[in-house]
Amino acid sequence: MKLDFVISSLGGGGAERVLALMVNSLAKDKKYQIRVITFFDREGEYQLNPRVKRVKLKPSSVIPSHTLRSIIGLSRYYKTKSNRPDIIISFVTLTNLITIVVAKMFKIKIIAQEHNSYLRFMEGRERITNFTKKHIYKRADVLTVLTSFDIEFYKNYGVNVKVLPNPCSFHAISVNNHEREKTILAAGNLNRYHHKGFDNLIKLIAPVLLAYPNWRLKIAGSGNEGLQYLKILAQENKILDRVIFTGFIDNIAEVMYKSSIFILASRYEGLPMVLLEAMSQGMACISFDCKTGPSDIIDNDINGLLIEDQNMLEMRKGLDKLINDNELRKKLSDNGIKSLNKYQISAITERYDAMFTELNRHHE
Repeated sequence: MKLDFVISSLGGGGAERVLALMVNSLAKDKKYQIRVITFFDREGEYQLNPRVKRVKLKPSSVIPSHTLRSIIGLSRYYKTKSNRPDIIISFVTLTNLITIVVAKMFKIKIIAQEHNSYLRFMEGRERITNFTKKHIYKRADVLTVLTSFDIEFYKNYGVNVKVLPNPCSFHAISVNNHEREKTILAAGNLNRYHHKGFDNLIKLIAPVLLAYPNWRLKIAGSGNEGLQYLKILAQENKILDRVIFTGFIDNIAEVMYKSSIFILASRYEGLPMVLLEAMSQGMACISFDCKTGPSDIIDNDINGLLIEDQNMLEMRKGLDKLINDNELRKKLSDNGIKSLNKYQISAITERYDAMFTELNRHHE
C-alpha cells in the first residue's frame, strides 16, 4: 500500500514530531511504501526511517498565494499516474485544504489530520481556517481530531470525524516506589504565560506555599519576557523564594521522575502531551478542565484531579488535598502510569492500520 504523508515542512513543531513518529513506526511494516511530501525546504531534527522516501516540492514562486502555489505544485506531481498513492495523510489546516482539493481532483483517498481544537486558528487566517473547517473537511474521507471535544462541531458540518490522539514518545516508568521531592511542577513556554495560566497559577498557589513551607513550585520553560513578568508576580505574592524557574530543560522526564505533583493551569490546550509525560513518570496530576484535552486524559479522582475550568479556589483546595494525602498521591500516580497504554505508539499505529484497511476496502 502506497501512503503519502503531506505537511508544509519538517521544521520543528508538534505536528511534525507526530508525523515523524508515525511514519517511522509504520515503515517497520513492509506492506507500506511511505513518502513524506513537503512544500517548504525547512528541515528539523526529525530523523526518518531510511525506508521513508522524501519528496520536496518546490512550487513556483511566480504565484503570490502559497495555497494556490501548493495546489498547483501537488497537482503537477500527481499528474504522473505512477506518483499517486493509495491514501494521502495530511497534517494541519492549511495543508489539509490544499491536499483535499488535489486528492479529490485525482480521486485519491485522503485522511486529514487537525491538530488544534476547532476554536483555534492561525493569526490572520481566520477566514480560510473557518472555510476549510466548515466546507472542505466534509470532502475528506476521514478527518481525525485530537479530542472528543471537537466531534460534535464537525459532525454538524457533515464531516466523517474520528478521535485519534497523538502518540506519546516517552516510556512509562515500571517501578514507582522511590522518594519524591516536595515539588509541584508546571511546564511550558513562559512567554505564553496567559495561554499556560502561569499568571493565575502564581496567584492561586501563593497561600498554599506559605502554608506548607517544605513545598516548592518549579516552572520549567524558557522565555525572557514571561520570566520577568512572573518573577514580579511571585514577588508581589511574597513567594519569589519558593518558586524555581528552571529555564528550558532538555530532559524534563528526569525532573518529573523526582517531583511529586504536576499542575496544568492552562486556559486552553490541544491535547496536552505534557500531562501524559508527567503521568508516565508517576506524578500525581491535577489540571483545570480547560478546553480541550484534560478531560480526555484524566478520569477525575482515578488517575488525576480534574478541577472546574479556571476555578482558582477549587484548584487551591485540590493542591491542599494532594499535599496532605500521601495515599491519594500514590493512587493517582500508579493509575496515571496504567492509563497511558492507549497513547503508546504501538496502540496508535494499530489504529492507523485499521483506518487504512477500512479505506482500502471501500476503494476496492
